[in-house]
Amino acid sequence: MSQERLTLRKIKEILRLKYEAGLSNRAIAGACKISNSTVGLYLQRAEAAGLGWPLAEGDEGKLYQRLFPEKANPNESQRPLPDWEAVRKELRQKGVTLRLVWMEYIEKNAEGYQYSQFCEYYRRWKKAHVEPTRRREHVGGEQMQVDYAGMKVRITDPKSGKVSQAQVFVAVLPASNYTYAEAQESANQCNWNNGHVRAMAFFGGVPRIVVPDNLKTGVKKPNYYEPEINPAYQALAEHYHFVVLPTRVRKPRDKGKVENSVQNVERWVLAPLRHRTFFSLAEANQAIRNQLELFNNRIMKLSGRSRRQEFEEIDRPNLMPLPKTAYEYAERKTARVNLDYHVEFEHNLYSVPHNLIHQEVEIRATERMLEIFYQGKSVAVHLRGHRRGRFFTQSAHMPANHQFLEQVNASQLVQWGTAIGPQTTALIQATLKSRPFPEQAYRTCLGILSLSRKYAPHWVETACQTLLESRTCSYAALKAELEWLTEHAPTTAEPEALPAHENIRGHNYYR
Repeated sequence: MSQERLTLRKIKEILRLKYEAGLSNRAIAGACKISNSTVGLYLQRAEAAGLGWPLAEGDEGKLYQRLFPEKANPNESQRPLPDWEAVRKELRQKGVTLRLVWMEYIEKNAEGYQYSQFCEYYRRWKKAHVEPTRRREHVGGEQMQVDYAGMKVRITDPKSGKVSQAQVFVAVLPASNYTYAEAQESANQCNWNNGHVRAMAFFGGVPRIVVPDNLKTGVKKPNYYEPEINPAYQALAEHYHFVVLPTRVRKPRDKGKVENSVQNVERWVLAPLRHRTFFSLAEANQAIRNQLELFNNRIMKLSGRSRRQEFEEIDRPNLMPLPKTAYEYAERKTARVNLDYHVEFEHNLYSVPHNLIHQEVEIRATERMLEIFYQGKSVAVHLRGHRRGRFFTQSAHMPANHQFLEQVNASQLVQWGTAIGPQTTALIQATLKSRPFPEQAYRTCLGILSLSRKYAPHWVETACQTLLESRTCSYAALKAELEWLTEHAPTTAEPEALPAHENIRGHNYYR
């Protein structure tokens, strides 16, 4: 109760006892527990103001002003005051403080109020113009409020020793104050959506309404009347059949429960872990789950019950069931197919059918898989790569000539040579071993094999034996030998096949 209200009660009692009860000043002083001189002062002021008993209509509301008329301060009237509403709007801007606003005020008004008095006047104005708050009654299972905590968790890389800061996602059911929290590598769209998924799995059900802040991962474009929900977040809401109701901009009271829960998580979950060193997110989240268990089972002072008890009775029976199919966050991107029939996604390349070169396709990437669509039809599915600079190519996507080259390897070349004869096989093997890397000899071997389509196998075998004896491994040399053989060979008879005996040197001779 203010001093002014207390004084008014005293004055009214003094006037009643004087004019109605007819008591003396000393008796009134004893009854009101004040001095005799104070009683006399109040009666003198009442007589000067023309006040009697009972008070006339309208006198009671202005009693204090009539008894103690304010004396104008000539110096005060010359000191201008700022527009306090404008001051409040300035303070809503990031980084703006009351001292900064006062400094700007005093620069324009050298004879203005000093900082302490400036703050006092602002507090009085704010108290008179404060907006009334509406107490919200939360229904069990109706809402889930979500936000990120200001405090972060340090994660140390065990190899490099580098320390990173993990974000902490917090979700709370307002009716019971039952709380969930987890550490995330960053506050990106994937972690934001998957944090909701794990929170609802923790609660064992789905609320009807989710109340987020105006983060970009939740609200694409804030608006008081029709906020535009982020498409990826909207897809999550549709999968779980809940409604997204973002808070008003700069209105933390709209999600007061999670604001309070964030503070509780920082005090009771994160602060006790501040001296621990974590080497992975999984390790940090296990410690957070252990602390959450203690926190949710702690008895609340006001209700005398734990959050878990309140949750089991109020929220759990009213939550909607979880969907039958698990939600998996998917990133989407449009891309144009390169000349090598691959599309780029997060610094990796994925193949599509070669007939889609230069066409625009849509990429849908989950945490494990990547699917590519053309005109709404799936044309390719790959395992998603998380290391940069890798190629993911399927043979079915290649043109025929590329598919053939894809099959080429050392063993395949030797196998193809076997179909011609042992000397060809020996020359192929010798050619592969004549290079520092077998891959450098692939084209030479393919050239050697291609000559079998122009010349008869027995001529190829004879020419290969000649090259093996001269220790020559060359496509050009084999071609020249075949041309010489066919020009100088008798036309009447074919050369006999070379007999197989122990004097013929095989490929092992040339190692």
